[in-house]
Amino acid sequence: MATATIDLQALGVPEALDETELETIWERTEKTHGADASALLALGLALDAAGHHREAIRTFERALERAPDDPEVLFRLAYAHELHGDEEAALEYYGKLADRPRPHVGALVNYGLMLEDRGRYEEAAEVFRRVLAADPTHRRARMFLGDAEASLDMYYDEEQARRSDRRNAILRIPISDFELSVRARNCLNKMNIRTLGDLVVKTEEELLSYKNFGDTSLTEIKQLLAQKGLQLGMFRDGQLPSAGKGGSATARPAAAGAATAGAAAPGGEIDLEAVRARPISDLSLSVRSRNCMERLGIKTLGELADRTEAEMLAVKNFGQTSLNEVKKKLAAFGLSLRKA
Repeated sequence: MATATIDLQALGVPEALDETELETIWERTEKTHGADASALLALGLALDAAGHHREAIRTFERALERAPDDPEVLFRLAYAHELHGDEEAALEYYGKLADRPRPHVGALVNYGLMLEDRGRYEEAAEVFRRVLAADPTHRRARMFLGDAEASLDMYYDEEQARRSDRRNAILRIPISDFELSVRARNCLNKMNIRTLGDLVVKTEEELLSYKNFGDTSLTEIKQLLAQKGLQLGMFRDGQLPSAGKGGSATARPAAAGAATAGAAAPGGEIDLEAVRARPISDLSLSVRSRNCMERLGIKTLGELADRTEAEMLAVKNFGQTSLNEVKKKLAAFGLSLRKA
């Protein structure tokens, strides 16, 4: 759609435009520029440029009534909503554009970023892939795709950690919490099995080899474990975290570089000042987080550690996922954000 330029002064649009005057402005526009959607689109752009944002959005909506499938009108409406704070409406219109066979590339990029900000990383990554399918040289889309995929990996890591925490809580449950036969209970006591974590490292053969522990007791134990989603021998090879008598789970591997993160001072202690002086690039942050560091002028780990969570979250496009990433990366160097 070719968009004309509209002179608001010529239409008699006052600087302090009252929303009730909008119908009159539309009528004047249709008389002088035609009654199609392109004239209303041009009027909406002029109104938005003049600071009449609410009136501009209403004008774009009127244009959409005239041309419900026009991609330029949909894009301008989506962008205006995003720019002026109604992100739910923006998502709706960007989504409609994304559903088209040949969507507006700029709309797809904006849509992907909004999905990513809401933690919908899989959908965001798919949107950026569509941009790259249409334009393999689109550098921003490639950068944003890497960021979304990195956030997706981080999300899966956090979910895995939550699952591990739940599993470890189960493994710490004492055997005494369950109603077992006297024979089974006595046998487990003599084998020094105190928790479910102690039990699941044993195999059927090991239990049956114990005096007075037979098939009936084995069946009883297997049924008990099945209620908790466990089975005998499942942690025997050390592939999963365990919670034995001490009740502590095996720690997950430290982040890459954590072992050498600190600078050793005389006597083997960590030289905190040397750590704080390290460049921010040592954190290997995602694209979005790096961009936020640049906007804040943060060059070293110490400068980052001097910031509070609230200060970081106030930066545009820096959300909870980026905050979690920064905290995790700083922790690998023995640092943390400043308390408010």
